[in-house]
Amino acid sequence: MTETLDIKITKTNHSRLQETDFDNLPFGKTFADHMLVADYEDGEWKNFQIIPYGEIGLSPAISALHYGQSFFEGIKAYKHADGNVSIFRPDKNAARFNKSADRLCMPELPEEIFVQSIAALVDIDRDWIPSKANHALYIRPFMFATDPYLGVTPSKTYKYMVLTGPVGPYFSKALRVKIETHFTRAAEGGMGYAKAAGNYGAGMLPAKRAAEEGFDQLIWTDGKDHLYVEEMGAANAMFMLDGKLITPLTRDTILDGVTRNTVLTLAREWGIPVEERNVSVAEIIEGAKTGKLTDAFGAGTAATIAPVGSISYNGEEYFLSDPKTREFSQKVLKELDAIKYGNAVDTHGWNYMV
Repeated sequence: MTETLDIKITKTNHSRLQETDFDNLPFGKTFADHMLVADYEDGEWKNFQIIPYGEIGLSPAISALHYGQSFFEGIKAYKHADGNVSIFRPDKNAARFNKSADRLCMPELPEEIFVQSIAALVDIDRDWIPSKANHALYIRPFMFATDPYLGVTPSKTYKYMVLTGPVGPYFSKALRVKIETHFTRAAEGGMGYAKAAGNYGAGMLPAKRAAEEGFDQLIWTDGKDHLYVEEMGAANAMFMLDGKLITPLTRDTILDGVTRNTVLTLAREWGIPVEERNVSVAEIIEGAKTGKLTDAFGAGTAATIAPVGSISYNGEEYFLSDPKTREFSQKVLKELDAIKYGNAVDTHGWNYMV
């Protein structure tokens, strides 16, 4: 990588590494020793720093808290058997980061600065990357508005930060999912394609109610008629139906997932028919009834490949085959892991070596 970014580094005086139980890593609750912080002021990004992880001081009037100018990304870094460290496809996250920024009327961050800043932080805390299978260092870049002004207008100042933390599997079992027929995650013309904080806030109540019914995830449907599948709460939805890999076409209500793109790329290279299109709830349920739906899974950075064990719709639950017997999702998970952990040739250049 080309080192051009000037970052002031202040290392912690007390690492929490030895105090961390790497055999017990609930997702998103353990953080590494350092974080990255930068400011946007007077039309430019400045003050890039890596500092000890900890609290930051903010005005209670910052516009992010009142008007929702806040979004994030999710990336992972992996430790290879030879000790090398890679970040998986950060260029794709950089592009989506700027897409979110544009939708929320926030400043873009040049791709090279995005990637270099993350790589610098990962390099300092590389000892926090677990060596175990199905484990990684989760990376959370985010941006929020910082003007202390109670006015409904885009902020003029912003803060960019990056947190990291070791994680294990996001899901530990096949998912029991429910197709949502009332609540809406995103509407046409809205910001569903951005990783805006507000999107996730809107999904919490229906997700909580579904969890109380025993479900692990929701499958969101279109906000107009609830006739078409959109995405799952933590991942893009993918199905193997009648020998074809189908997934909803990305549009302004659906996140353009990095793992989704990776899975589709591999499927096409393997000669598997792929269809990115409107996917109706009716055809998924019919496929579950007839056995033509042979695989269903969520694809996402946190979830990786998360198999769906059953799908519930209008009070009826349809059970799918044992995930261990599913040819495609097992193959793609194995291939993804091999590439990410450095056990297969990275022919696409997806691994950014730190």
